Amino acid sequence: MSLNTMESSRARAATRWLAVLGASAALAACGGGGGGDVAQPAGQGSLRVAITDAPSCYEHVYVTVEKVRVHQSAAAGEADGGWQELALSPAKRIDLVSLTNGVLEELGSMQLPAGRYSQVRLVLAENAASGSGALANAVQPIGGVETALSTPSAQQSGLKLQANVDVPEGAAADLVLDFDACKSVVKAGNSGRYNLKPVVSVVPRVMAGLMGYVTTTLSLSSTTVAAQQNGTTVRSTVPDASGKFSIPFLPAGTYTLVITSDGRATTVLTGVPAGTTTTVVNGTATAFAPPASSMAEVTGTVTASSVSGSTTVSTAVTDADIRALQALTGGPTIEVAHKPVDATLGTYSLRLPVAAPVKGAYATGTATLTLTPDTAVAGKYTIQAQAPGRTVQEKPVTVTSGTATTSLNFNYGP
Repeated sequence: MSLNTMESSRARAATRWLAVLGASAALAACGGGGGGDVAQPAGQGSLRVAITDAPSCYEHVYVTVEKVRVHQSAAAGEADGGWQELALSPAKRIDLVSLTNGVLEELGSMQLPAGRYSQVRLVLAENAASGSGALANAVQPIGGVETALSTPSAQQSGLKLQANVDVPEGAAADLVLDFDACKSVVKAGNSGRYNLKPVVSVVPRVMAGLMGYVTTTLSLSSTTVAAQQNGTTVRSTVPDASGKFSIPFLPAGTYTLVITSDGRATTVLTGVPAGTTTTVVNGTATAFAPPASSMAEVTGTVTASSVSGSTTVSTAVTDADIRALQALTGGPTIEVAHKPVDATLGTYSLRLPVAAPVKGAYATGTATLTLTPDTAVAGKYTIQAQAPGRTVQEKPVTVTSGTATTSLNFNYGP
């Protein structure tokens, strides 16, 4: 899914952290749930809000939601008038990792004047122990212990996007906040700490999307199924214990289904339609079974250089993201991996398949899926570095079974 520019820092020691989010797509109106089931006063509508998650790289990721605030002006400041607010009492502590495969956590609904809302803010509790003794916002790495999530002072004002949320008179609109926990939690060097770098998008609350199966012989916890367009992930998920995957809340269109799993070749199915109903890609009898592949590691650092007198000084770019893209023969280009750099060191590490990706085309009513190795692009990737306010950089790399680790650094500056 795409990242966006940061607001300027407004650090205040006593201020709660605000993640500001939105989307350019209009959201679907819905008559069910919350205030949508009752008659609305003249000029009023209601907004129902839920939260979901993309695949996570962690055992648990907890956030505690206090409020959802919306405003009709995209430029409204925190202290300006005109905010409409949904307060959760008590605040709700949510494990984002439990919200994959289309599972939603309802945050509630609020009545508000009908109209278009251009800004949404998700207000999280301060990162202190809750009444139950649990940390409000925390991460538990796989095989590790629960650790507090810290919010750098530069992100006190959060992540701001433009929104087009239409609340109709006399009816309800639905808002789904897709919180990408894997991209939002960033390791901070060797300190043992983790930073919260929120990556949140707004998606329409429609159940139409894609559904299918992967074989349970895969390492399901390391398997990601993504619906992509033009080399960018729109939404993704992890399969459940039966191998079933579900990617709902997709805008109508045609998608490339990309399946990645540690120790397996990338599997690609092109031309998959999503419309008003869920597209069933396959069943258990034709579950995707990506062939085995050795894996290679690409590592590096993203830095920025500046000249001071006769000295060139390099500093880590700690808000960058790294993507591994692969251009398939005859198209499309797909995203094979995507992760933020270390929040202190600006370093990254990607594990990529050496074997050729297997590719096929979606066809309605096909009894079996025909997938063919794209041998011409085996091990060939483009590594892309992107950071707010900086030019996107790309470098090609070829990994082979004889190459354990490839170093690829990025630098901004003279």
